[in-house]
Amino acid sequence: MAVSARIHMLLLLISLLSRLGLGRYIEVRNPSFPMLACRCLDMLATEGQFTFMTAQPQLACAAFLIGEPTEVISLELSDVNIDCSAGDFIKIFDGWVLKGEKFPSSQDHPLPLRQRYTDYCSSSAAGGAVLSSQNVAMVFFRIHSPDSGFTLTVKKQHNPMPCNIMSQSPEGSFTMVMPHHHWNCSFSIIYPVELQLTELSLGQRPMRWGCTGSGDYVELLGGNGVDTSKMYPMADLCFSPTQMRMGCDNSVVRLVSSGNYVNRVSFRYRLLGRSEQPQASENSLDDFCTVG
Repeated sequence: MAVSARIHMLLLLISLLSRLGLGRYIEVRNPSFPMLACRCLDMLATEGQFTFMTAQPQLACAAFLIGEPTEVISLELSDVNIDCSAGDFIKIFDGWVLKGEKFPSSQDHPLPLRQRYTDYCSSSAAGGAVLSSQNVAMVFFRIHSPDSGFTLTVKKQHNPMPCNIMSQSPEGSFTMVMPHHHWNCSFSIIYPVELQLTELSLGQRPMRWGCTGSGDYVELLGGNGVDTSKMYPMADLCFSPTQMRMGCDNSVVRLVSSGNYVNRVSFRYRLLGRSEQPQASENSLDDFCTVG
C-alpha cells in the first residue's frame, strides 16, 4: 500500500473510531520503518509476524488487515500470554467493524454473523489458522496485565473469485464476476471518486418495472460508514454503463445477483480533486453522507 493511501485509511479509522472513545489509544507507526510490531490501533497490509506486548493495560485495541482485491488473509496466533479468566481476550473477525458497522454487511457475507468471530479464549477456537472470506480481516483485543501479549502471523492467499472488496487505492480498475450464485458482491472505495462503469453484462434484459425487479443489477452506493445496507442508493443500473462523481467518504459498486445467470461489471475509478467534490450548497450530498 502506498504511504499516502495508508495514511488516508488510518486517518479515516481515527475519525470513525474517535467517537467510540478509542482515539487515546491510537499510535500510528512510521510507514517507512519496517518494524514487525503491532500497535494498539494499527493497519497491516503486509505479510509477516507481528508481535504485541503491553507496557500498560490496553483495553480497546484493534488491528485492521487488508490485502489486494484478489487476496484473502490467513491469520494465526502464537506465543499467546493473556489471562482469559481476568477479562483478557483476542478475537478475529472475518471483515471489518467500524463504529458498530460491519463490512461486508450481514446481507452480503456468506456466513452467519456468529460464525465470523473466532474467540481465542474459547477452547474450541484456540490454535490453527483462520482464513478470511475477502481481502480484509480484523483482530481486536483487550489485555489488562503488563508484559502480556501475542504474536500474529499474517499470510496472503490468492482468491480465484473475489467478492466483497475494500480498495487500498483511490484509483484503479476492477471487474466483478458472479457465475450462477445467489450472492451480492461489493467493491468499497474509501475515497470520494469519479466512477466509470465500462462494461455491464447481466443475464437478462431489464424488466418493465425497473432494474431492482429483475433480480440482477448493479447498485451505486454512497455514505460515510462501511455497512452497505445502511448506505444511500445513488443509482440502480442493469442495461448500460455510466459515469458518476460520488462525493462521499465511501463509494461502493454492489453487484446483486439472482443466481440464475453469469453477471459481470467492470469499472474504473479515480480520486476527486478538492475542487471537484460537490458542495453542500449545490446539492444534498452532505445530508446523506453525514453519519447520524
